[in-house]
Amino acid sequence: MSTLALRWVHRNLFAKPFDAALSLVIIPLLAWAAYAFAHWALIDAHWQVVGGSFKVLMTGIYPADQLWRAWVSVAILCAMFGAGLGLSLRPGRTALASVGLVGILIAAAVAAAIDLHSGMLTAASAVIGIAAWIGAYRPAANQRIVMSGLLAGVVAIFVVLSPPGFEVWGGLLLSVVLTIAVSILTLPFGILLALGRQSRIASLRVISTAYIETMRSVPLILVVYWIWIIVPLLAPDTSVPGLLRGMAGFALFFAAYVAEYVRSGLQAVPRGQIEAARSLAMSSWTLNVDIVLPQALRVVVPSLVGQILDIFNGATLVFIIGLTDFLRAGQMILADPQNSSRTYEIYVFLFAVYLAIGGAITYASRRLEAHLARGSR
Repeated sequence: MSTLALRWVHRNLFAKPFDAALSLVIIPLLAWAAYAFAHWALIDAHWQVVGGSFKVLMTGIYPADQLWRAWVSVAILCAMFGAGLGLSLRPGRTALASVGLVGILIAAAVAAAIDLHSGMLTAASAVIGIAAWIGAYRPAANQRIVMSGLLAGVVAIFVVLSPPGFEVWGGLLLSVVLTIAVSILTLPFGILLALGRQSRIASLRVISTAYIETMRSVPLILVVYWIWIIVPLLAPDTSVPGLLRGMAGFALFFAAYVAEYVRSGLQAVPRGQIEAARSLAMSSWTLNVDIVLPQALRVVVPSLVGQILDIFNGATLVFIIGLTDFLRAGQMILADPQNSSRTYEIYVFLFAVYLAIGGAITYASRRLEAHLARGSR
């Protein structure tokens, strides 16, 4: 062990008597837990249940003869992720090699779990994402073009996936699409609420404040269920798919939190800039769009990215309105008597996927925060 490593161990694990005692207890327990898990995962576990149920986990009950639509959507999602990555991370050699290695590993896993054709499609989607990353990154990047492309990507996904019907959407694809769509929908609504809460018009300020505080005072599951049952009462002759009603519930709920994030950003804008703009007879629209909002959003972008993780984790609640999200798909597999004894394998796989996606969102949030911090210096 190198001197540097020994110094790190001494400083972080055995610096004081209490630290040494705690390390002597925790480290053996962690080592034992890691060994027990590795022994189960490599020898005792039957991962065939994951490979045999991969289609259900990824797309739920989406028709098998329409899966090409799901693959097109995956390619669009990879392109959107790559373009979003290009906003904050330079595609250097190390970063490209790391992302490429992750793509190869995922493609190999898919090929081993399903077939070679699916593995090749996964690899092609990864290549599209990397190409979008390289194409989107430019020093003075046209970020408005990228944002418009992200919005167009969401619309394209809905156009591609919708022909078989919204009710057959499911699995991880449903959770990801719902997360992205809700994240985009909440932004303009939240901005309007934040501006309304600070408006000089009393009625607008009271309505915006009442809405925000009401949504923040009730649980998400209640809002989703309420929207799901109230729409048929308001429009009895119109059939609105449960997926759209669920998205509306999520968007209405999380828009209140976006409004609070944006309001904190608005308060961070120097008051002198606003007064100077008003002294120049700028209209409220010009003042907010050209001066206030760009600075306010720049401050709260890391928080908004972090909220995407909350939306993704909260997507599991759509099961109450009959949708088959990623977690519900895993429970459907376990409901089959043939797979009832494979609980650990299914839930470990679900945990690993949620952890990987959550870690990616957290990493992106930190990179974006660091990127914006460099830009503000």
